[in-house]
Amino acid sequence: MVEMRDDALETIEAPKRSRYRRSILRLRSASMGAYPLWRSRLLFLAGGIGVGLAAVLMAKGADLAQDGFRRLTAPSPLIALVLTPAGFALAALLARTVFPNSQGSGIPQVIAARHARDADFRFSLISPRVALGKVLVLFLGLLSGASAGREGPTVQVGAAIMAAFGRLTPDRLPGLLLAGGAAGVAAAFNTPLAGIVFGIEELGRAYEARSSGLIVAGIVAAGLTSLGLLGNYTYFGTTQADLPLAASWIVPLIAVAGGLAGGLFSRVVILFARGLPGTSGRLIKTRPVAFAAACGLCVALCGLASGGGAYGTGYEEARAILHGDAAAGLAYAPLKFAATVLSSISGIPGGLFAPSLAVGAGLGGAIHGVLPDMPVGALVLMGMVAYLTGVLQAPITSFVIVTEMTQNHTMVIPLMVAALLADAASKAVCRGGLYHTLAEIMLERADAPAQAVTKTG
Repeated sequence: MVEMRDDALETIEAPKRSRYRRSILRLRSASMGAYPLWRSRLLFLAGGIGVGLAAVLMAKGADLAQDGFRRLTAPSPLIALVLTPAGFALAALLARTVFPNSQGSGIPQVIAARHARDADFRFSLISPRVALGKVLVLFLGLLSGASAGREGPTVQVGAAIMAAFGRLTPDRLPGLLLAGGAAGVAAAFNTPLAGIVFGIEELGRAYEARSSGLIVAGIVAAGLTSLGLLGNYTYFGTTQADLPLAASWIVPLIAVAGGLAGGLFSRVVILFARGLPGTSGRLIKTRPVAFAAACGLCVALCGLASGGGAYGTGYEEARAILHGDAAAGLAYAPLKFAATVLSSISGIPGGLFAPSLAVGAGLGGAIHGVLPDMPVGALVLMGMVAYLTGVLQAPITSFVIVTEMTQNHTMVIPLMVAALLADAASKAVCRGGLYHTLAEIMLERADAPAQAVTKTG
């Protein structure tokens, strides 16, 4: 009877032990599957902290470089006629020979890297060497008076930092690049919402649900790092500017003007990126350093004509116009526009966000000079959104970033309308978005040698 009972108990306990073993195996499998997820989260967080530190460094360095230019030209503004061309020439030489792929904004490089099929080409766009060169040569350009910003370069540097972590998890690399670029915008402007929108609208052009939470985590880490070092601040200062309903007729006017000007800017930059036809195009291609020096000379002339306002990022000028501390004048926006075009086509590193906002502020300030009864703050905000939208053809990013920069929520509807109208006006002048078109040019040139080898083979 005892033996029978033991056998019966053994029969009853066997399924229980089997279920227990299966539960243990499931737990082990779940823990093994969770490890890559936690590793990805840690990589995004660590990369975000690195991007935040880089953004702070670039902000401080850009301010020092601009201050250095002012000190160098303090004895006489005419010094810029020598300093700016020489600085442009040296910056273009370094960008072409020592730090290739560091030219321009940096955002097209990130977009191209996300879509590149060749791994070597991808990492050549976002390598640590490119990131270092981007920072150093950007500072050299600002020290020479270039009309350029640091935000686009921060995107490329942020993507390079994330790509360095991405070597540990290659399957997460596209998401890491997206997070690095978005975190760069967020940390550079202290605008976390704009960073998220920019990542979706401009860098990704698609919503990646699988990486969305990790991208937000990277942006939060970068933003908190920047806040911890610089404190909480509003980029352009808080403004409560409002537009009376009776004055809403001005919105389409500013939107169309800003959109057309931004589209013209993009079309000119794309034209030079593809290469001018004829003799002029061949001279630029064979003498890029001399062409950069000529662009620098023209930038110096714009600076002299504007009383120094066309140099640098344009942040101080835009802030003063926005708050009514300085009048824009009719010449400021065209001169800043020309200086930014020349800096962009010269082949030196430099972003477009801050200079574009300055041009837009100048546009709004100029309209206020003609219509002094209009609130200057409202006109400047609409000018900023309209022109930035015209350049980027990213309307949501444009009105979100300006709203966050100024903490102005009363102007949200007019700014949204201005962004949509400016986007349509810009596309009438330039069909393709600036950054994506430049990225397509990079990808085409990267594929050209392979196609040539295939044809000859």
